[in-house]
Amino acid sequence: MSLRIVVTVKYVPDATGDRHFADDLTVDRDDVDGLLSELDEYAVEQALQIAENADDAEVTVLTVGPEDAKDALRKALSMGADKAIHVEDDDVHGTDAIGTSLVLAKAVEKAGYDLVISGMASTDGTMGVVPALLAERLGVPQVTLLSEVSVEDGVVTGRRDGDTASEQLQASLPAVVSVTDQSGEARYPSFKGIMAAKKKPVESWDLSDLDIEADEVGLAGAYTVVESAAERPARTAGTIVKDEGEGGKQLAEFLAGQKFI
Repeated sequence: MSLRIVVTVKYVPDATGDRHFADDLTVDRDDVDGLLSELDEYAVEQALQIAENADDAEVTVLTVGPEDAKDALRKALSMGADKAIHVEDDDVHGTDAIGTSLVLAKAVEKAGYDLVISGMASTDGTMGVVPALLAERLGVPQVTLLSEVSVEDGVVTGRRDGDTASEQLQASLPAVVSVTDQSGEARYPSFKGIMAAKKKPVESWDLSDLDIEADEVGLAGAYTVVESAAERPARTAGTIVKDEGEGGKQLAEFLAGQKFI
């Protein structure tokens, strides 16, 4: 029986771009370019490695987002994933992490899975809670923040590295895992992979396909709300000290004033 791997990926604003909030205090995605979250590339890479070491495996990439989120799916397909699912619905706009986990759980169940792999966090929200929320909704074990992962005989095994020690963890499939940026460098899509990705299937679902009501997600169903936001103040010029014999003293006084020493 084929090992069914689902990789959850996110289309995020380019961190190097000039990002702003829209009028409803969500991120203005029309004002900045987007891309596949870098941390999710590690999840795609680990899924592909597991599939390559399995007798029979299929890798599906899943995203929730606007029309442009297909770009994230295409990147993952060009890396080597077999097919993709795009959940797109206007009512998803403004969904928080809890609502996102609901949409993902329904989509994963509809797709069918043995193993779900996620990045450790998205590069825009950086909360890192969705894999655990997803596992709870699916009612399966979670093995998170892994720097090494493998699957054999229906068991997923991984290593979680902490500040002072490493843990070896195991869980029976089905399960949800998340991987860190220490799990292995993600491959670059080859030209052959980019061309092949154009022919790979991409299914499009909306909330009705997942039996989710609009008021369960979006801004209306969010448990968290941004009440205000302000532009970051412009950088001010730094203090310049001309060393005329008292430079060291002035530096020490400045550091003491800032409570650095």
